[in-house]
Amino acid sequence: MKLIIISGRSGSGKSTGLHVLEDQGYYCIDNMPAGLLPAFVDEMEKEPLYDKAAISIDARNFSQDLRRFPSIMNALREQKIEAEIIYLDAEHATLLKRFSETRRKHPLSSQQCSLDEAIKKEKEVLEPIARLADLTIDTSQLSLHELRDTISKRVARKQHSSMALLFQSFGFKKGIPIDADYVFDVRCLPNPYWVTHLRQYSGLDEPVKEFLGSQQQVLDMFDDIKRFVERWLPCFEANNRSYITIALGCTGGHHRSVYISEKLATYFREKWPNVQVRHRELP
Repeated sequence: MKLIIISGRSGSGKSTGLHVLEDQGYYCIDNMPAGLLPAFVDEMEKEPLYDKAAISIDARNFSQDLRRFPSIMNALREQKIEAEIIYLDAEHATLLKRFSETRRKHPLSSQQCSLDEAIKKEKEVLEPIARLADLTIDTSQLSLHELRDTISKRVARKQHSSMALLFQSFGFKKGIPIDADYVFDVRCLPNPYWVTHLRQYSGLDEPVKEFLGSQQQVLDMFDDIKRFVERWLPCFEANNRSYITIALGCTGGHHRSVYISEKLATYFREKWPNVQVRHRELP
């Protein structure tokens, strides 16, 4: 059977992720006690109608079950259960803002524990799960639609035997993505922003593509990153990695990083079965 475990801090989008998987035909359970996982898997294997399941585990679990979560997962994998852990998170300030705007009560907050303290405590409590995550998704700058799209493309539709490869462009002035496995800085390349008639376009538009495609530095950078990724992807797959996120950043995340990300995605789609591209700073 196929088992996906969704976890992460409150307010990061776990319920949304679970709903997406339910729409994709997964048998879903919200907030399952981690200690019941082995028994749940045993029951699921007896039921031929359901060959894939998704459960969410959050900080409301018994503390002893969260501490022994790594040993629970080891036992499941010894049973040859295909299990993946998806961990959703967001920046501390973003989580504070979300709870303040919705006026929801954080599950760990109380008269003795403020919202700020609860969010920090939750990160500590979920650390045993976060460390084992196959994929970490930073939802700080994702809309509800973008989060649903990300879960659908990267998790629900991922082919069983292939590693999902994501090229993500971003702007350094808005911070480095916390869910990136590799980060490449392309700010040294010629910047279309300083060419007045190109400023209004992005790396998806022909005028910018023609400008960057004519620069030898850009072609050299693309070739170096391409060869690096091509060299090491098989090693990650051989090590049973399910997801790789390669982030490429320029100053604003609109021109150079977008162009290089698209060019890499196009190249690797001819060689790799599961390739996606995302531009964090574009609408």
